[in-house]
Formats: sequence, structure tokens, C-alpha cells
Amino acid sequence: MSTDKKSIASTSGTKAGKGGKGKKGKAGTYLAIGSTLFAAFSNIKKVRAARSEDDTLQLVDGLIRVAAVATGVALLVRELRQHDDDVLTD
Repeated sequence: MSTDKKSIASTSGTKAGKGGKGKKGKAGTYLAIGSTLFAAFSNIKKVRAARSEDDTLQLVDGLIRVAAVATGVALLVRELRQHDDDVLTD
């Protein structure tokens, strides 16, 4: 499993409501965002290489991976905002 898939997969099951399950802390969310952004830069390099080689299939694959990473970051940012809202309402 590649780095970007690992970071997205690791964040998909961490969202828990107030049903007694633990919730990832703020530091863990920031760490997940950092590792996901690191994966994004790796994928951007792959896209640039595919463009220079005129490899359409690798280009499409790279763009899809970048979109997946962007979605993962958006989900993590939303989780951070919800965590801030939870702190204010407690």
C-alpha cells in the first residue's frame, strides 16, 4: 500500500461520535495532515515526470492520486474543525 493510501486509510475509521469510542486528538490530526501533504508532493513529482515522458496513463493515475490526497486533507481539516466545535460545546 502506498503512503497516500495508508494515510487516507488510517483516517477513515477514526471518526467517532459521542457513543463512547475514542477520538483522535488534535496532534494526531495535524500529524495525519502533514503525512498526507507529504504524499501529495510525492504524487505531484510523479505527475511532472509523466508529463515530461508524455505518458498519458501515468499522468491520469497521478492526477487521480493527487485528487484522493486532496480529499483526504479536506476530511482531516473538517475533523479538526469539528474537534474545535466539540471543545467549545463541552
